[in-house]
Amino acid sequence: MILYDYFRSSAAYRVRIAIALKGLVVERRHVHLLRSEQRDPGYRTKSPLAIVPTLELDDGRLITQSLAIIDYLDVLQPDPPLLPSDSVLAAQARAAALTIACEIHPLANLRVIEALQRQFGAKDVEIAAWRRRWISEGLKAVEALVAPGPFAFGAEPSLADICLIPQVFNARRFDVPLDACPRILAADAACAMHPAFLKAHPQAQPDA
Repeated sequence: MILYDYFRSSAAYRVRIAIALKGLVVERRHVHLLRSEQRDPGYRTKSPLAIVPTLELDDGRLITQSLAIIDYLDVLQPDPPLLPSDSVLAAQARAAALTIACEIHPLANLRVIEALQRQFGAKDVEIAAWRRRWISEGLKAVEALVAPGPFAFGAEPSLADICLIPQVFNARRFDVPLDACPRILAADAACAMHPAFLKAHPQAQPDA
């Protein structure tokens, strides 16, 4: 399998965590977003939206979208599972993950920021305020969902942690205060000690 990746992409970061948790060996090919390599015609045949990550299977079939890739990996290698065994906790963990992946991340990703700048003339200070608003509001909602134990939903990392940690990384990168999110900070502290999360961290990547 080949993962088309970029070290600072939140979505790719999620997939790297899942790969590390599963103990899988995956070839990595780097797509530098700030150099617009995602728009190269060759890559667009793999990802029509020109985004990362993309997972290319050994038979050439392609999977895009981080949560779809993670779901495939969870089926491919069921141990360790990425959702709690309790059905309610599993649904809650999935809800937290979807809040991050669908409600927070899209509003502050590179494509949206570029559109705000080019189409609407947004200045740096306005972009910073935009990012802080949506990340802060979204993480406050996630804070109400998680129940650290010590990870977001229990004694083992789950899909919620896989999505949460990249978003916490982004929050710190863009100076979003996290003081009002003690549960998130507790889960983040637990993940910071876990080898899979350390291996997947942006600064541990060869293209960083």
